[in-house]
Amino acid sequence: MQTPATPSPHDRPSPVVRPWMAASDVPVAGPDDVERVVLLSPAGEAVGTEAKAAVHRRTEDGGTPLHLAFSCHVYDEAGRFLLTRRALGKAAFPGVWTNGFCGHPGPGESPAEAVLRRAPQELGVEVSDVVEVLPDFRYRAADASGMEEHEVCPVFRARMHGDPAPERDEVAEWCWVEPAGLAAALAAVPRAFSPWLVEQWRQGAFDPR
Repeated sequence: MQTPATPSPHDRPSPVVRPWMAASDVPVAGPDDVERVVLLSPAGEAVGTEAKAAVHRRTEDGGTPLHLAFSCHVYDEAGRFLLTRRALGKAAFPGVWTNGFCGHPGPGESPAEAVLRRAPQELGVEVSDVVEVLPDFRYRAADASGMEEHEVCPVFRARMHGDPAPERDEVAEWCWVEPAGLAAALAAVPRAFSPWLVEQWRQGAFDPR
């Protein structure tokens, strides 16, 4: 298993046109300094925004509304996969092992652009060679406390040169692993990992391209 040939690190990814690209047209309610996520209809169309801090809810409180996010699988120059453990203070799935990093595009921002913005904020290092591998991935899952994720979540691969220096409130631990070994672990003990990483693997996100 190996990572694909990719464009120059200096090339910025071109966003694929999807229904949520109309996010720049939806009204943004609330203070300008509040980070907001894009809410989506069941068809994936942008219908509004909500404060990031309030969008995730427990199933007993009605669950989390469908919204736009992204996942990024990060590889080093040797083709190893960056496995991270979510910080214990995360609202959803704290302490769970998962992919390099995830995030939420803001209104008018494509997921590919959000990948480039979010990498240094969460991992302390920029990424390059960003390639979309599962453009229409979506999932819904709740952790043991009932806190729910409910996202249209395009999946990307990216390259990192060197090691991450992650923010402690985002990442508790990290390690580089061989993709084949990780795939075997996902098959054997899926409960040890985030449900989105397991499903992304099942849908072929690790496959050579």
